Amino acid sequence: MSQPTPTTTRSRRELRAWRNAVFVIFILSGLAMATWVARIPGVRDDLGLGRDPSSVGLLILGMSVGAIIGLSVSSLVMVRFGPHKGMVGGLTIVAVGTLLIGFGSSVFHAVPLVAIGLILLGFGNGMVDVMMNVEGTAVEREIGKTLMPLMHAFFSFGTVLGAGIGAAAAALHIAVAWHLAIIAVLMVAVALFAIRFIPREAELGDETEAQPRLPFGQRLRASLAVWADWRLILIGVVMLGMAFGEGSANDWIALATVDGHGQQNSTGAVVFGFFVAAMTLGRVLGGPVVDRIGRVTAIRVTAAMGVAGLLLFILGGPLWVVVVGTVLWGFGVSLGFPLGMSAASDGHDNPAARVSAVAIIGYCAFLVGPPLIGFLGKEFGLLNALYLILVLLVASFLAAPAVRPLAERRARASAPATE
Repeated sequence: MSQPTPTTTRSRRELRAWRNAVFVIFILSGLAMATWVARIPGVRDDLGLGRDPSSVGLLILGMSVGAIIGLSVSSLVMVRFGPHKGMVGGLTIVAVGTLLIGFGSSVFHAVPLVAIGLILLGFGNGMVDVMMNVEGTAVEREIGKTLMPLMHAFFSFGTVLGAGIGAAAAALHIAVAWHLAIIAVLMVAVALFAIRFIPREAELGDETEAQPRLPFGQRLRASLAVWADWRLILIGVVMLGMAFGEGSANDWIALATVDGHGQQNSTGAVVFGFFVAAMTLGRVLGGPVVDRIGRVTAIRVTAAMGVAGLLLFILGGPLWVVVVGTVLWGFGVSLGFPLGMSAASDGHDNPAARVSAVAIIGYCAFLVGPPLIGFLGKEFGLLNALYLILVLLVASFLAAPAVRPLAERRARASAPATE
């Protein structure tokens, strides 16, 4: 057994409300991203960009730049304001960006306005990504069960919800502006409601009546000091491989199926669906499995599945081999990111800074991975470019001992002395 140790005096009802509120924040983050993605064709048509994908690509680049900046400043924002205010503020920025995208495209037909909206969307969601993971690890520690994989599954549920609403809005010919405006208002309203059930934690940087926060400079130095911990860097290596594999799959599996294996466009979409389903299922079921077999074994097993899946996908052959490889790939990258978050916060002072540090590593890999695969694909072929993911998953496998819970590490260290 390898469960987090409960550290709470709160009632089960309070813990359940806290957990469910964090689930909602994860859903809102996924909903925001999927809402924009689902209406990209409508935004393109409203702006009159034609069929040249490079124009839309430049807009998407603006969102990626915003996200990287948001990830980079998330620690500073959290140290200054705490995750309680930070998550509401970040989702409000996301909502403003969503409004600018909608009205910039459908009402004003202004590319610069849409670009600003996308930068704000990426920036706000980048900050929220880090803070909701910090909050998720906090409630996981207090409940004493592995919850982070399920937290990330709720992000996936949010993307499914956003895609479904977006598809329905497009089918009903609802203007992009009104669709995105409704989602923006909904996000802020739900965030303000959910945050009421998330307690303020001085340990995470929130200001409380019982424990005022330390001076900003002292908190900032403590936040930056975690980067000197080599175990934390190794946890980042685990997350690097997994996040790189997930992000690259999201952007390239469908195209690699079509161009690399000669399948139809519709088949590429179905194969991508297998990947998303496998990854989501792995996260839904992963918590109890991890509590039974331990984090290290879970990382090694899933990383090995990912390597096997990538080999089957790259080498190909019959379509069923590609599909089996895709499913193994999805399971293979499903747990590394959330378990890395749990490991970073385990048994240490300043868990918020530690989780923030590994989150930045993971999310940057998630954002940088797809364009790097595209560059390598241009030079060496798309399927050959995927070997880079395989190498990084091997690195995740080798770095797996870094995610071992503190209690297990102490028990292993003291074992010889008790014999």
